[in-house]
Amino acid sequence: MQRIRLRYTKRGRLRFTSHRDFQRAFERALRRADVPMAYSAGFTPHPKVSYANAAPTGTGSEAEYLEIALAAPRDPATLRELLDESLPTGLDIIDAVEARTSGLADRLTASEWELRLDGVEHEEAERAVTAFLAAEVVEVERRAKNGLRTFDARAAVVELRALRPQADRPGAERCAILRLVVRHVTPAVRPDDVLSGLRAVADLAPPVPAAVTRLAQGLFDEESGTVTDPLAPDREAVTAGLSTAAGPAAAKAP
Repeated sequence: MQRIRLRYTKRGRLRFTSHRDFQRAFERALRRADVPMAYSAGFTPHPKVSYANAAPTGTGSEAEYLEIALAAPRDPATLRELLDESLPTGLDIIDAVEARTSGLADRLTASEWELRLDGVEHEEAERAVTAFLAAEVVEVERRAKNGLRTFDARAAVVELRALRPQADRPGAERCAILRLVVRHVTPAVRPDDVLSGLRAVADLAPPVPAAVTRLAQGLFDEESGTVTDPLAPDREAVTAGLSTAAGPAAAKAP
């Protein structure tokens, strides 16, 4: 049984697609692309698809991940193209690699986000970011199944900074861009929780909802301060395997 790991996006209006909606669209794409899926056992077999840490409904993403199990081997690059063609524009399969290592979910420990705050001056956002980072604890509330839950939104934040938008971008004259890196902790701290924290410590209240996009997710590299590619270990393992296989053949060559 071959396992393939895929990276996909939620762009444009498709950011409002729920995780359940994506699951249905993806399973239809598997059938259209005639992918030889492996199925679970039991009275109601279903294709073996494992989803990892999906972004909340309403947020865009450049870095969503899933893993599929195949009953027959396929070339990852060809499979990526077939699935991408079978999905609506905005739900795009942008990377595929054969799984050669374990624990993809264990490598998704941090996310990098971009938050576009229309109607907020850059200087106002900078002041709010400074106040948030200076606080030891920033308590926020979120409604859960059992009522309101209070938790600290500050401890999970690794990086938060205000950027100036590109000058040629529409609305750039009155818009702030926040770049956020947050660890995946329990309870999860989401971008909207950080926005609630900015409101609590600095009264930052954008006049319109923020446009939120996940740019990356993976392991956080303390040395470089970046979120690393979670598929890199699989690519390296594939490359190492090809090099090992080519070694004996090369040695026999005249």
